[in-house]
Amino acid sequence: MAEKHASVHWEGAGKTGKGQISTETGALKDYPYGFASRFEDDRRGTNPEEIVGAAHAACFTMAFAFALEKEGLAATALDTKAAVRLAKDGDGFKIDRIALTLDAAIPGIDEAKFQQIAEGAKAGCPLSKALASVPEITLKATLRA
Repeated sequence: MAEKHASVHWEGAGKTGKGQISTETGALKDYPYGFASRFEDDRRGTNPEEIVGAAHAACFTMAFAFALEKEGLAATALDTKAAVRLAKDGDGFKIDRIALTLDAAIPGIDEAKFQQIAEGAKAGCPLSKALASVPEITLKATLRA
């Protein structure tokens, strides 16, 4: 069993306050976030949605690599992006869509097998399972020639 840790420190009100996010690995150390970086496209901080997107893309890509390995295949390159949409929901917000996009170079695989493995990795990765309440999780998988 693996247990990973992250922490947040916040000061102030919701709209005017500021937070800092840290992870146990130090990948994020007192990294700033707040209203502007979440809702106003301020690039000086992060936000929960891009962190969820990064985690989902990373989890899916690793699950895909393991699934390829199980089939006796290996990728020369896997590039995954995740677009996480935060939408108004009554008085609050919700994540209503995550769009994963995979661009892959894999010698010796045909398109049908590639799509089958990609869909299986999307369904089976732990972050996809954790995010099952998101109404729409899509995958566009492209196999490079």
